[in-house]
Amino acid sequence: MIKLDILSDPICPWCHIGKSHLFSALQKHPDHPFVLEWHPFQLNPDMPAGGMDRRTYLETKFGGKEAAVRAYAPVVEAAESAGLQIDFEGIKITPNTINAHRLIHWAGLEQKQTHVVQALFEAYFEKGRDIGDVPTLVDIGVECGLDRDLLERLFASDADMEETRARDAHARERGVSGVPTFVVANQHVLRGAQSPEVWGEVIEQILEQLRAQEREADKAPPT
Repeated sequence: MIKLDILSDPICPWCHIGKSHLFSALQKHPDHPFVLEWHPFQLNPDMPAGGMDRRTYLETKFGGKEAAVRAYAPVVEAAESAGLQIDFEGIKITPNTINAHRLIHWAGLEQKQTHVVQALFEAYFEKGRDIGDVPTLVDIGVECGLDRDLLERLFASDADMEETRARDAHARERGVSGVPTFVVANQHVLRGAQSPEVWGEVIEQILEQLRAQEREADKAPPT
């Protein structure tokens, strides 16, 4: 099996699109070798704990309403092409995602990480839920099969808060400046929302390499 590390933020539309493209390719290659692990990267690490009005955030970031609309036009087009139903008008808050990343980490301990990542994308982009709100995050975790009492106790503490920030900082120190970023076998980096076709080629190349290794191993004399 080959490790596929994914750096992502659940409020990043390109991350949502990138996941959709990746899983489209994985479905077409059920013999794929990947084992997925999701890692934290906050697009807005300095976002106030309570988040910010989304319209204010976008207009401040891009320099006005018209500029924000222009900046998001490629996102809208790419999401529609990927078959994603994103309701941008329904998103009222741009949240701080530190707690969402903590939830993703805890889900990984229960082998439910990708399930929770997808649920966060759907909650934010399709349903307009505030995924910076702890009760909302607890509900999402429970919907994915995690224990409510445990999540409430964890969120009431600082469990894994500093570790999550440290992992984000470590990614930046290693040169990650945007997401999604995919790291294959801790060696090869793919940046951005790669198409299903690109992922298909990557998978086929890896499978061929693995088959070649198996053939060479079969030829080796017994020890």
